[in-house]
Amino acid sequence: MIEYKECKRLFHLKTREFSYVIQILENNLLINRYFGKKIKYFSDDNKIAYQDRAFSPNPTSKDRTFSLDTLPLEFSSNGLGDFRTSAIEVSNEYGTALDLKYKSHRIYQGKDYLKGLPASFGNEDVVETLEIELYDSLSDVTVVLSYSVFEERNVITRSAKVIAGKTAIHLEKLLSFTLDFPHKDFDVHTLTGRYGYEKEWTKTPLTQGKYSIGSIRGASSHSRTPFIALASPEATEQSGEIYSAHLIYSGNFTAFAETTAIHTTRLGMGLNDEKFRWVLEPGQEFQSPEAILSYTDKGFTGMTRDSHEFIRHHLTRGTFAQKERPILINNWEGTYFDFTEDKLISLASEAAKVGIELFVLDDGWFGKRNSDTCSLGDWVENREKLPNGLKGLAKKVNDLGMTFGLWFEPEMVSEDSDLYREHPNWAIQITGRGHTYSREQLVLDLSQDEVCDYIIESVSNVLNSANIGYVKWDMNRNITNIPENQANHEKHEFYHRYILGLYRILETLNQRFPNVLFESCSGGGGRNDLGMLYYMPQAWASDNTDAIGRLSIQEGTSLIYPTISMGSHVSAVPNHQVGRITPLETRGNVAMLGNLGYELDLTQLESSELEEIAEQVETYKSIRQTVQFGDYYRLQKTDNTYAYNLISKDKSQVVFTFVKILSQPEAPFIRVRLEGLDPEATYYCEKLSASFGGDELMNIGLTIPYVQKDYFSLQYIFNKK
Repeated sequence: MIEYKECKRLFHLKTREFSYVIQILENNLLINRYFGKKIKYFSDDNKIAYQDRAFSPNPTSKDRTFSLDTLPLEFSSNGLGDFRTSAIEVSNEYGTALDLKYKSHRIYQGKDYLKGLPASFGNEDVVETLEIELYDSLSDVTVVLSYSVFEERNVITRSAKVIAGKTAIHLEKLLSFTLDFPHKDFDVHTLTGRYGYEKEWTKTPLTQGKYSIGSIRGASSHSRTPFIALASPEATEQSGEIYSAHLIYSGNFTAFAETTAIHTTRLGMGLNDEKFRWVLEPGQEFQSPEAILSYTDKGFTGMTRDSHEFIRHHLTRGTFAQKERPILINNWEGTYFDFTEDKLISLASEAAKVGIELFVLDDGWFGKRNSDTCSLGDWVENREKLPNGLKGLAKKVNDLGMTFGLWFEPEMVSEDSDLYREHPNWAIQITGRGHTYSREQLVLDLSQDEVCDYIIESVSNVLNSANIGYVKWDMNRNITNIPENQANHEKHEFYHRYILGLYRILETLNQRFPNVLFESCSGGGGRNDLGMLYYMPQAWASDNTDAIGRLSIQEGTSLIYPTISMGSHVSAVPNHQVGRITPLETRGNVAMLGNLGYELDLTQLESSELEEIAEQVETYKSIRQTVQFGDYYRLQKTDNTYAYNLISKDKSQVVFTFVKILSQPEAPFIRVRLEGLDPEATYYCEKLSASFGGDELMNIGLTIPYVQKDYFSLQYIFNKK
């Protein structure tokens, strides 16, 4: 996977589809020579072109063509001639500039874990790692660049570690990577949005200047996802070159694409340097989060498949990583805070009758929690609502043949809580300044070890008290009021220390409770990122449960995240978020594009609706393996229609879903071609009572029935004969 040619000082990293070439120049400067479609051999005969450019500074007076401002630097810093966005900045007695030069390297099988951070993993058979040590002799600063090559998964991961020498330094900025391209002919693809409208797939032509996204909210946020892709303007679902990057991190981040006057492009991603400054004492080190880089010439479908497979096999861990996920019912939209044990058991009984496998008790089970104004932090069961406690409720749910699950929001505290009254200093705050509120709640200071220990023990006590098999971990506000000095650390260290505290909590709970399925949530998709997926193998994609609203949310999510990670529920109508009334069939068909669940009061439904839900549950169980582990194809998206198919790995089953939003007069017929089938096979669809050739479905397609009805959908299941 990794070749080093000593004679030309070239590293050639190879995956299934692409090559990544790094070279050490004569002055020990590290540059990138090539990143793109796989090549067998890099000859180096196509030499670097140098040019005397009037306002590009030169490190030597003897050569006016050599400039850091124009070279494709592998890891850049400012102050010595490169005016593009840098990867690193430190300050010490010598200023802020770094002259990082190659010192040494090592190549080894496998890869190391990153201390305190989530990261990809793989054994010696599937991954090989290159570490390159760069050194600035004046500042006595070392930077270790790590490259792990997952050949068959078509991925290289990158990270950087900074080590202080004999004197202390202030690390002002650290990206996980920068990468220079020799042209600017790209569209930038990102996932943007807002609360209830997450993961909107956004395309922006790259023009002169800089396109950037990021977050300073203390979380990756609803509005930005730690992902960026550069695609050729002609790229489609099935063809075109795409360079993609993810960040395995859940806090403040930045990602950018910057063009230059000579039409080159720099791509970069890592920690957001706004409100970041880290003190490194002599000998101390700082590790960046890990980034995932990939290339494909097979369009967005190729990018999606590589991303899904890598996340499934090299990021999500534990008991549930490769295990089918249960169909659940969550009581939240059915009862909100107004429930009793009898009401919950009535709901669970109806759920058991229709074949649902997991009952989840959401907010309101603890302290004096009858509204969202109190009791966060007091993780003690409310015996008025639950006279038999969580243990008694869980047993009754288990006796119905279902697993019992529970909602938490451990990172938050209410002012009206026993925890706050006992430990007001545990809430994030500025001394002498009033609180800033969101939903009348405050954020606990996870930069303090004792706060993290409290969360670990209080959650552990609850999980040990009853037979709980699932946890929904919520986080419903962003961080404000950063203290000037907290736990003897600078304020600009706070955001990262918060995330490190969170990761310590989650790692500890993962180790203590390996048989609990954890699902992350932050008002829906406010922290739906790869950092959280490392600890929690699925996420609640959005609080927006409207089927039509979910189409774009789930499509954007599917661009990079596997369907098995995406919680998707059927809710009541009129929908609680948008007031829309959609058919139960459509709500079910859309929810079955992810991890199927229900979020409504089954006890209030007609018998015909319960029968339809039972049929949906039965259908999903028959296609669950395909939906959760198969390959995902986005077939069609217009202003009014969406179409998808998922296909099992052995191509024996295909699930086709079509949704039309609004009916139109005299509308043309719609034909959709499927993707990924076995062209030599014959597929039978029971609903159509018909057989089709795989090549027929892919080349001719299906004609959608002409139905004059808003929010119409259909689902066809094809099984290989």
